[in-house]
Amino acid sequence: MRMAAKKNKKKVGENTIAVNRKARHDFFIEDRFEAGLVLEGWEVKSLRDGKVQLNESYVHVRNGEAWLANALITALKTASTHIKPEPQRDRKLLLHRAELHKLIGAVERKGYTLIPLNMYWKKGMAKIEIALAKGKQLHDKRATEKDRDWNRDKARILKAR
Repeated sequence: MRMAAKKNKKKVGENTIAVNRKARHDFFIEDRFEAGLVLEGWEVKSLRDGKVQLNESYVHVRNGEAWLANALITALKTASTHIKPEPQRDRKLLLHRAELHKLIGAVERKGYTLIPLNMYWKKGMAKIEIALAKGKQLHDKRATEKDRDWNRDKARILKAR
């Protein structure tokens, strides 16, 4: 009796490294961009192990370049002894020049904020999805939560029928 060959199916969330769930709660997301990251070797190993947090991180523009600030990448215990890992250093983001100019214009003139949404693997490279966003006021957050609760209740009622 011959066994069927196993198929290599990728799971949906298999290439996701980290998600900033707080971003959608605190901001209105306007536009999204994909950016590459300039990382050191120990950081890539930590990303593969899932040791990253994007909760309090943000993107700022300095000298015509975009930088990821306040993202926590925890070093592995097996990191090399000759390096001093900095878990919250600023990391350069790689964007096309046109995208960078669009982001700079929106941040400086229109008052938008740049926030990271999620980090993932794409063809073996670490990528980060950043968004142009406007901050929500407290009443906006309450309205969003109220709408979400109503949609959940509505779905429950329709399912019960």
